[in-house]
Amino acid sequence: MGVFIIGDVHGCFNTYLHLLENWDPKTEILIQLGDLIDRGKHSSQCVKLAFELQATFKQQTIFLRGNHEQMMIDYLMEKGNHLNWLNNGGGETLQEFNQQGADPNFYLSWIKNLPLSWNNEHIMVSHAGFSVAADDPFDIRDPNGLLWNRKSLLNIGKVQVIGHTPRLNGKPEFISSSNSWNIDTGAYRNICLTGIKLREDGKFLDAISVPTDKRDLDLEKVF
Repeated sequence: MGVFIIGDVHGCFNTYLHLLENWDPKTEILIQLGDLIDRGKHSSQCVKLAFELQATFKQQTIFLRGNHEQMMIDYLMEKGNHLNWLNNGGGETLQEFNQQGADPNFYLSWIKNLPLSWNNEHIMVSHAGFSVAADDPFDIRDPNGLLWNRKSLLNIGKVQVIGHTPRLNGKPEFISSSNSWNIDTGAYRNICLTGIKLREDGKFLDAISVPTDKRDLDLEKVF
């Protein structure tokens, strides 16, 4: 099966739904590379949809952990003592969960078990990528690890697909030296949400971008 990899959604539920119209579960594995939540107006609906998609399409969906999911885990596990999340969109996310009558703790076990990466023989997907500077890329506290890295990527002999650092021109970027794609195209910045389609052997097939739906943002508070 091919893979359809979606970048950082950041609470942009209507935009996410629009992009998902391009997924064919009969022929493609869906991979979302983290940061479903925060910034946009509909984080709880994004989490609920991902949770339900994975329950329905167990063999065809992969949801990865991003740094925003990690901050949410830390906050909920430490009973509010980890305030970094609140300063990075988490405060608004908690309010929105409450407005929707949803309990974020209901999804906590699922979010805690989201993997940091997915790979096959030819493709590696993670939130922020395998960095030249990481001491341990799988260390969730390493600033150069798979959740937080913003430094150059290693060429690991596979096509890497990452998000995390927004491409403000709204176009996914391929870097040949590291054989990597960055597909975060700034949905929460009122730009667009992007997914790319690859063959199972890593060959690029298509990039699909949909403009951010205005219903997903408070345009007076675009980050």
